[in-house]
Amino acid sequence: MTFATNLVLAAASQTENHGNVALETIGYGLTALAVFATLALVTASYRNVANRHSRKAEAYARAHANDVQRAEHGH
Repeated sequence: MTFATNLVLAAASQTENHGNVALETIGYGLTALAVFATLALVTASYRNVANRHSRKAEAYARAHANDVQRAEHGH
């Protein structure tokens, strides 16, 4: 037998059926889903934070109304 024939036979004998590759990698998808769900909950927890302390914000705005310099276009 030649070297090339030996390589072809070795490659042919090593082919195996590994099953469903998608099922082998499902853990990555579930981990990513859990991470993104956690991040979504953290993001949602900051929703409407500015309106929770409207009395403090109004009092601060009244107390510091003269501190705000009114100019055009932020100059």
